[in-house]
Amino acid sequence: MELRSRALQVLCMDEPQLKAAAARELAALAASLPVAQAAPQPTQAIPGRPTKPELVHPARVPRRSPSKPEGLAALLHAIAHIEFNAINLALDAVWRFDGMPHDYYLQWAQVAGEEAYHFTLLREHLESLGHAYGDFTAHDGLWLMCEKTQDDIVARMALVPRTLEARGLDATPQIQDKLRNVGTPAAMRAVEILDIILRDEVGHVAIGNHWFKWLCDRDGFHPVALYPQLIDRYAAPKLHPPFNMDARRRAGFTDEELARMLDPGPAI
Repeated sequence: MELRSRALQVLCMDEPQLKAAAARELAALAASLPVAQAAPQPTQAIPGRPTKPELVHPARVPRRSPSKPEGLAALLHAIAHIEFNAINLALDAVWRFDGMPHDYYLQWAQVAGEEAYHFTLLREHLESLGHAYGDFTAHDGLWLMCEKTQDDIVARMALVPRTLEARGLDATPQIQDKLRNVGTPAAMRAVEILDIILRDEVGHVAIGNHWFKWLCDRDGFHPVALYPQLIDRYAAPKLHPPFNMDARRRAGFTDEELARMLDPGPAI
């Protein structure tokens, strides 16, 4: 077994539970596996995904109150879908990009395993409420950005982990507050799961920050100046408050970057 080839194989799996288990196994084995210099060639559709959930425009994903059982299940489903996509994103980062240091591949394999753990926790909690992953509609925003940046690793590191996934650092405490107000055992279990996800996602965003800045150093870019250019070039979502400044600092955002987020000013 070779790390990047196996990451591609797992990425192409379409059954969520099997994919999650395989991603966790790959993460556990990653440090002992050789890493190929060249990306393997895919022979199946990327990414593998189940027939459900039905993917729709984000505006068509219904919003429900978590104060009702169906609304709580819909919220858990939405987060589970993010985590399922995040498995794919991490695996894609492992197999796709050549010429990176060995630690890059190991770290993203580890991220894939942790995202799979998050997905498993959410899927199991969803099942305890009488629902399954695929019961609700979902959107494909995370993976669409992955496709846009498939030929640009600098943009991938800038716009997936440290932009789209970093939004979870900001949103999670607000979701947890709503769930605490609901106060049911099912809602409080969701708060516990989100504690685990938030803890790990700080590390995932930190990995994205590290490799974005490493690439900027390698290629002679100033990361703060380059970032808004990439946002515009790839039509990434603009950042908006409120921001979880503590989590973002722990994830490696500098004071200069945080100040620019609070007051973007004119485009550089």
